[in-house]
Amino acid sequence: MRVLLIGANGYIGRFVADRLLADPAVQLTALGRGDDADVRFDLASGSPGALTRFLDAVHPGVVVNCAGATRGGARELTRHNTVAVATVCEALRRSGCGARLVQIGCGSEYGPSQPGSSTAEDAVPRPGGPYGVSKLAATELVLGSGLDAVVLRVFSPAGPGTPAGSPLGRLAEAMRRAMQSGDGELKLGGLGVQRDFVDVRDVARAVHAASLSAAQGVINIGSGRAVRLRDAAAVLARVAGYGGALHELDVPPGPLRGTIGHPRADSDHVSPVAYPYPDGCGSWQQADVRTARDRLGWRPRINLEESLADIWMEAACRI
Repeated sequence: MRVLLIGANGYIGRFVADRLLADPAVQLTALGRGDDADVRFDLASGSPGALTRFLDAVHPGVVVNCAGATRGGARELTRHNTVAVATVCEALRRSGCGARLVQIGCGSEYGPSQPGSSTAEDAVPRPGGPYGVSKLAATELVLGSGLDAVVLRVFSPAGPGTPAGSPLGRLAEAMRRAMQSGDGELKLGGLGVQRDFVDVRDVARAVHAASLSAAQGVINIGSGRAVRLRDAAAVLARVAGYGGALHELDVPPGPLRGTIGHPRADSDHVSPVAYPYPDGCGSWQQADVRTARDRLGWRPRINLEESLADIWMEAACRI
């Protein structure tokens, strides 16, 4: 099976590449903007015609799109998350390869949900920020393209390779600095948020399964369990061996932005955050993952403690 992987150098894409390369039946070609890609191509600025010519030459059976942007203004997010997907869909429509498309979506497309609820694929998406809007627009393009396509809505990926600027990455970095300085107290803000964490290696398994399946439409990929960030911090402290006190800062409601961790300082003036997740999903998000089980035969295997241990291992080695 010939697979064209777009975004192989990204957080999720790297693990998808590893998973696909481990399958001896897969012949993998990586397309991206980096020098180490098999083919250099910028989806946000390249033309559908140029991509069509490449598709006709390689003739993949599956195209996996892991490319995209998580940060930036609305214009940049639209260019990398929406326009890029429009280019992929149009190129596939023009091409004679007949490839199946596996598009990586995100839980942010749903927007805020009722605490205690599980969000299923038939929920009406109401994204609460430009990132979720740009990803939802991409999903709608894929679903309306007429292609053999599936969109995997990934909730909150965690595990090795977690970006240092992400909420869990910032949490690990704050703890590392506290331990490095011998600080016995760590002040943390915004820990009331609850998210559905899923290990990035389990996400890669889901992509592999989706590539081999005939499933179409939208499929949620998550753990099926919301975890309070406060509890994740306690688990991280345990795996890190941090014996200091974790103090949660009181934060007012509202979309304040800043860092998640504040090692103790002489000044009491800190900048806590109300929502450390700038995803527009409010205080709660939990996936209903029954469709992934039924249509892909997929279940998450790696628990959050293992994911956090891997995040800590990388943070501890950071100089």
